[in-house]
Amino acid sequence: MITIISNSKLTASIKHTGAELFSLKNKHNKEYIWEGNPAFWGKHSPVLFPIVGTLKNNTYTINNISYHLPRHGFARDIEFSLISKTDESAVFSIQSNDETLKIYPFEFELQIIYTLIDSQLNINYKVINKTDSKMPFSIGAHPAIALSENFQDYTLEFEKKEALEYSLLENDLISNKTKQLETKEDQIQLNYQLFENDALIFKSLESNSLTILKSNIPYVKVDFADFPSLGIWTKENAPFICIEPWFGYSDTPENSGNLFEKEGILTLEANQTFNSKFSIEIL
Repeated sequence: MITIISNSKLTASIKHTGAELFSLKNKHNKEYIWEGNPAFWGKHSPVLFPIVGTLKNNTYTINNISYHLPRHGFARDIEFSLISKTDESAVFSIQSNDETLKIYPFEFELQIIYTLIDSQLNINYKVINKTDSKMPFSIGAHPAIALSENFQDYTLEFEKKEALEYSLLENDLISNKTKQLETKEDQIQLNYQLFENDALIFKSLESNSLTILKSNIPYVKVDFADFPSLGIWTKENAPFICIEPWFGYSDTPENSGNLFEKEGILTLEANQTFNSKFSIEIL
């Protein structure tokens, strides 16, 4: 199933599977979200929950019991319910069930709220802990912004001037190796060589947003003020760039396996609610 919301400037289309945004068009019908061609990558903008990235051996423990979770968790593959809708907004929800409890032993509800305001799409995450104990989790976004024509015509500009140090992945885990992005006039020129070792992972940033520019003209702005970490990723020769606000990231090789001890993990108190949001603005 598909739900469509729109205002005078934008139209957003969301699949109920994963509550995944798969289209964001302006009033001239220009598409800003990657089409999902599986020759490169068959997703558009999946939600990452209850983990972000990869667990060591795809395994974690709670109370000395081992559980298995795939990369980025399971929410992106579950059918969400549409629980409310207006012309310009839609609220989707999943709740824990017998199948999720086998791989993630916590009662929860995850809501994803899409709202169009002027030329901006806000995506809100609401995580409700329905368990009478603390609940560890991560959550993140993975929107792929469609880039037409030459990939190298695009640059990234972070909100603040800062040392853009990122962590390197090794075998899908976060290594202790880092590099620093080189800037030219405070911009990062996109090229596929940047991603030869997979995603660029920034554990922390001073910037609250970044802007994608095409030939020095602002194109799309992603605001991630609520999120401490950020991933940036694409595939070789693919016409998209993923700007990924995260709470959490892949395991380190030294990780104990205990989910409560995982670097970057959030812990939600019993019967409490967590809220965060990011936005995609068409410029």
